[in-house]
Amino acid sequence: MSTFPSFSSQVPDLILANPTAGGGRGREALSRLKAFGAERRWRAEFRSAESSPEFAQIAREEAAAGRERIFALGGDGTFQALLNAVAGSATVSLGVLPAGGGNDLASALGLSLDPVRAAETILMRGEAVSLDAARARTADGAERLYMGGGGVGLDAEAARFASGVYRRMRGRTRYLLSAIRALGTFRGTYVRVSLEGSEQTSLEGAALVLGVLNTPSYGGGLRLAPGAGLEDGRLDLVFLGNLSGLEIARMLPRLAATGEIRTVRIERHRVTRVRILTERPCAFHADGEIVGMTPVEIAVVPRAMRVWRPRRNPTHARDG
Repeated sequence: MSTFPSFSSQVPDLILANPTAGGGRGREALSRLKAFGAERRWRAEFRSAESSPEFAQIAREEAAAGRERIFALGGDGTFQALLNAVAGSATVSLGVLPAGGGNDLASALGLSLDPVRAAETILMRGEAVSLDAARARTADGAERLYMGGGGVGLDAEAARFASGVYRRMRGRTRYLLSAIRALGTFRGTYVRVSLEGSEQTSLEGAALVLGVLNTPSYGGGLRLAPGAGLEDGRLDLVFLGNLSGLEIARMLPRLAATGEIRTVRIERHRVTRVRILTERPCAFHADGEIVGMTPVEIAVVPRAMRVWRPRRNPTHARDG
């Protein structure tokens, strides 16, 4: 039996690690977690994979073999690979141990961004709750679940740099530098969007960023959708119109310091489904991973997966 109060099972937990996450932070975190597990007598097994297909294959095999709880040690993209591998399973629950460049899902769950502290919190006072996800269907017909944020425009272009030349950087700075680099060639995208579940049924215009989020932030704490929630059955669409270079420069200090975007050129809508058309095929990213090209349709999937987070006290749950 587990020595921790939040979960008891005869089946050891699996920590599935991406050592390359966060520019190598995953590798360092893995050794710390192994030491923590040995010290605390955590009934856990550790495996590593350095590619998404290998990661997903291990997860599927472990779930089919009866594994009950699987932790993703890595970033939001690492968790996304795990989510897509085992989504729909009624017997598996997932945990995130943040070791990536952004870690916005861990923040939304109320976890420490230190993976060992996050593990200890889940083990000591965690609860598994059914959370919503977003399902994106891209132009090639492929479908992908994500639990954080996705979009087209500058953020999708920045994702290429964030996973490339700036991959070793962490947090919001990684995304901001990537966005500034992408601005060198990016000139905005004209979009037409149909919305369901919202009072407004359509919008169109030139967008700097068009995001569809399930969490308040992405990109290491950029709070595009402060009101987003993982259990509300909605997604938050964020339309940021084209800005001049001067407008962007004025916005950067606050963006760097707090992750906030303050401009009259931003719109937010609560939706259940959106379809995005662009004047030319554009990349769509989900949790910083390019998953396909437009046109893209995104829909909320209520209660898509059981995920571990710190237990909420009854007062907090009623107030929230």
